[in-house]
Amino acid sequence: MNREMTTTPFGRRPMSYAMLDAQTEVKNCDVNVVADKWKLFRMITEARPLLGISDRALAVLHALLSFHKPNELDSTANLIVFPSNRELSLRCHGMAPVTLRRHLASLVEAGMIIRRDSPNGKRYVRRDQEGELKTAFGFDLLPLVVKAIEYEQLAATIRAEDLARRMLREQVSLHRRDIAKMIIFAEEQAFEGPWDALSERFMPLARPLLRGLDRVGLEALAVSLADLRADVEKLLEFNNNSAKSTASDVQNERHIQNQNSDSKFDFEPGFRKDQGADRGDHPDWNDEADTKELLSSHQPVRSGLKPPKAFPLGLVLKACPDIIDYALGGINSWSDLIQTANLVRVTLGISPDAWNQAMEIFGPNEAAIVVSAILQKGESILSPGGYLRALTDKARAGSFSSGPLLMGLLRASTIKHEVEAG
Repeated sequence: MNREMTTTPFGRRPMSYAMLDAQTEVKNCDVNVVADKWKLFRMITEARPLLGISDRALAVLHALLSFHKPNELDSTANLIVFPSNRELSLRCHGMAPVTLRRHLASLVEAGMIIRRDSPNGKRYVRRDQEGELKTAFGFDLLPLVVKAIEYEQLAATIRAEDLARRMLREQVSLHRRDIAKMIIFAEEQAFEGPWDALSERFMPLARPLLRGLDRVGLEALAVSLADLRADVEKLLEFNNNSAKSTASDVQNERHIQNQNSDSKFDFEPGFRKDQGADRGDHPDWNDEADTKELLSSHQPVRSGLKPPKAFPLGLVLKACPDIIDYALGGINSWSDLIQTANLVRVTLGISPDAWNQAMEIFGPNEAAIVVSAILQKGESILSPGGYLRALTDKARAGSFSSGPLLMGLLRASTIKHEVEAG
């Protein structure tokens, strides 16, 4: 078909500016371009957020590319594919005809393909006596080749943005981890200073989930955490210098550390016994215990711990994915989950005493599961520390197990993904 001819859609489909722009761009392209169709598709997939097309539309585009037999898209060749609706639907894994037409229209509006409709609206090809293609009616893939450089630039922009966000998330995670550990250390050593005020500054900075923040939000959060970290480090340095000065003045005295968990640094201000309690009745979870998991957390391991529940780690992370944002190196074992939960409990305002009691009653693995579940419930729990104490008391009385809590979160996560998938 003559590319210099402006084509219009068959039937009731109207002409649009997007169709005119795509055809004009194809006409004005005087450079021969050759692109690998699958590499080009990968770039388009990366650039999808900037192109304004859905993942289902990309599936339709993938199917259209599969009907072009050569791997290379040459701007000098005929790039019109003419599959029937039935064949196109099959290659789109049985997509409904109405859905298929909607996504084809979105690809046309995005200027990624051009409709070359025949007089009767059918898609077909005419060949000469030698079998060479003479005229074809269907979907022209030429705009993909013409815009190959543009798609590559958009994909590079997305990659650069993702890299910047990953680096910011890493920086924020480091700040959160280090600030939490420094506050824990200062609390254990009973250092002098406005630690209550610092902890109040830290709480709102530790709660937001990183996956929900854009680059601007991450930058602002990183700056606020860096300022707080500088103040914490200065206060620690002052106490450290004071301790060294005291040790040099009294060389024969040994420095005694205050390891009392009930210090003035209160992670649960104004806590009442009934605050945050789970008043629902949950049936016990009757899984077999798994005693082979080792604990490598910096929290003290007490004798007489209950064996952990036999929940697969992958199931826990699927039900409580938000805790992954707080793990710097990922969560690949129960030890990683326990260490991450110990950091998260600081951001949630759970005191060391409440955490240690949960470790003793639940066992380290299940205590980490409960903290992960509390984090996943988010703002629906007004007092995470009080909620954990209430659950610990119920577990001590034998009326609570983390199984129903975990299964409820898993069902909620599954329903959410089904709704988003549409």
